[in-house]
Amino acid sequence: MELFTWLNDQLLRMDWLNWLVRVLLEDGLGLDLSSRVGASLHFFIYDVIKIFILLAVLIFSISWVQSYFPPERTRRILGGMSGFKARLSGALLGTITPFCSCSSIPLFIGFTSAGLPLGVTFAFLISSPLVDLASVILLASIFNWSIALAYVLVGLVLAVLGGTLIGRAKMERYVEAFVLHSPVLDIPQEQLSRRDRAQFAWAQVSDIFRRVWLYVLIGVGIGAAIHNWIPAAWIESLLGQANWWSVPLATLVGVPMYADIFGTLPIAEALVAKGVGLGTALAFMMAVTALSLPSLIMLKKVIKAPLLALFFTIVVVGIVLIGYLFNAFSYLLI
Repeated sequence: MELFTWLNDQLLRMDWLNWLVRVLLEDGLGLDLSSRVGASLHFFIYDVIKIFILLAVLIFSISWVQSYFPPERTRRILGGMSGFKARLSGALLGTITPFCSCSSIPLFIGFTSAGLPLGVTFAFLISSPLVDLASVILLASIFNWSIALAYVLVGLVLAVLGGTLIGRAKMERYVEAFVLHSPVLDIPQEQLSRRDRAQFAWAQVSDIFRRVWLYVLIGVGIGAAIHNWIPAAWIESLLGQANWWSVPLATLVGVPMYADIFGTLPIAEALVAKGVGLGTALAFMMAVTALSLPSLIMLKKVIKAPLLALFFTIVVVGIVLIGYLFNAFSYLLI
């Protein structure tokens, strides 16, 4: 147990990095870390470096595994399943695809055009931006493993239930015709060498870094501002756990935004540190990642309004319920 705690502190929380940044700012630059400026700089530098290190390692590892499962092979595997097993597999597939909501839509189109049931493709679409392995590790590094694993569980439940409800609604007629008739190439998997897989994994790391670095910087910057500049009393009066409206408000505020989960995690961390309920902070984070306005606009191009409205309603209601659930039982996880 002591070994696990040490590994968690050094590899995930990166206590060594926290100490190193503190030494550089205090001894190297002579900053007072008890001041707002010093504390903000420490928060920003430490979190940015930690997130980028974890992202590089995790995305490389996940992409190496993904190199064994190209889309064609994945479609064949899912195509042989049905019912709950297929929806659960679609949701689990979403956890190993480190994509934002917009990037998940092309795969959603591919799965739908290959003839997979809507319940399976929507289970994937809900899960992919919400519960990927990299974000789980980052959650554990910011909070703890209990919170990270509980988040995975409720995220998968939301994805499977959402997929089930959409599948049973029989709304295939609300999928645009070009999606159903898009050509699907069944390309056999190539035998890749270790070098090929490493190149693929590094290409994925590079691609994701290009897409998320700005959101990480913005998110950490906002988190540093919340943590050190905005009075806790003001935040608690608006989003405090005692306020029944805090979870719906956080969800609705998150919907119009567009950011990767890696950029919203530091904001959630700062909100919790200021007294905001864990469920409220997670509801905001989930709304930003799963229901961003750009992704809804893209999705509107491939499905019609009734199906889009059903998807949006299911996910919003699910996020709000999850937020209330975490607020009620967070004491068991901290």
